[in-house]
Amino acid sequence: MKAIINGHCVVPNGLVYGKALLFDEKIVGWCDIYDNRVKECEEIIDANGKIVAPGLIDMHIHGYLGEDTSDCKPDGIKKMAEGVIKNGVTSFLPTTMTVAKAEILKAFDICRELKKQSLGGKDEWCGAEILGVHSEGPFINPKKKGAQAEENILACDADFIRENADIIKVITLAPEMPGALGEIERAARETKVLISMGHTGATYDEAMAGINAGVSHVTHLFNAMTPLAHRDPGVVGAALTSDVTCEMICDKFHINPVLFNMVAKLKGDKLCLITDCTRAGGLPDGEYSLGGQKTYVKGIECRLADGTIAGSVLKLNDALRNFRENSDLSLWDIVNLASLNPARALGVSDCKGSLEEGKDADIAIFDNDFTPLRTIRRGVTYFEK
Repeated sequence: MKAIINGHCVVPNGLVYGKALLFDEKIVGWCDIYDNRVKECEEIIDANGKIVAPGLIDMHIHGYLGEDTSDCKPDGIKKMAEGVIKNGVTSFLPTTMTVAKAEILKAFDICRELKKQSLGGKDEWCGAEILGVHSEGPFINPKKKGAQAEENILACDADFIRENADIIKVITLAPEMPGALGEIERAARETKVLISMGHTGATYDEAMAGINAGVSHVTHLFNAMTPLAHRDPGVVGAALTSDVTCEMICDKFHINPVLFNMVAKLKGDKLCLITDCTRAGGLPDGEYSLGGQKTYVKGIECRLADGTIAGSVLKLNDALRNFRENSDLSLWDIVNLASLNPARALGVSDCKGSLEEGKDADIAIFDNDFTPLRTIRRGVTYFEK
């Protein structure tokens, strides 16, 4: 057994001070720091007053460190996993985009195998755990395709979702497209896949029809969807006034940070921070690619040649910092945005997302600026600054 002492430990509804957090592969529980169980631990980690949080969960990340899920390279996805764990991320969904269907299916097959490997020990897998994949497309609206390739967009197909429901955790689609509502109803009835609307030109009424059919999540709120207007509420209006969970890219570029607090107050525990990071994440400014298209990175901005926004270079710990600097939420509510909330959305909160007894010992230690100091996955340290 191991212990963490002297930390500001984040739990779902507050902070725990002056206690030791005991864990092995699972969270064992809390005890007094002078308890004999602490003295008998094989390792005692002194957090020195820093933030001890549940490991972060990124449910929408295409790439990192020059790699991309849609490249269909096992070593590339491993490199992503090894990179993001240094940001405090202990679980993630490698995210495909609207490339050719054969490439999407190949990426799914690779992630199936890698998901099994990611459950192994440190000798086998040195990064964040793969929980499944996020399939962004191919069932989207070409009018809101963003950086997605229009020639690869397909009509919504529940069979595609059902046949790959063992690996797809989230699928992004446009509910207003012809025939989509019936396919959404089938997919929602026959699978546990989280059906998300995104890259969509739906009206408010069409978005609500999608929600009634089985949509329960919204991909990168505000981006690549119809905006909120006072007489035409659009997808944003449907998202903010219904019970769906919502993703947000809080890099201060995709969304003006003045909106962070407002959305958090409206959505509560239904808000999830994501990165939507591309292969340029963790690398210098320059020219890269996304879905076969050239992208240009300058600072926090990623764009196609025509100026279209094309993903991000955001790190999830930086999203927490940005949110803290631009909201009045408590520390624990902010941490929940990238841990417990996505765990609940993905249906894994029984074992992920919080420092509660019996859950996987996925733990991140940050300084007060959310700079990662140590990342622990299933009780084993994978990163230490």
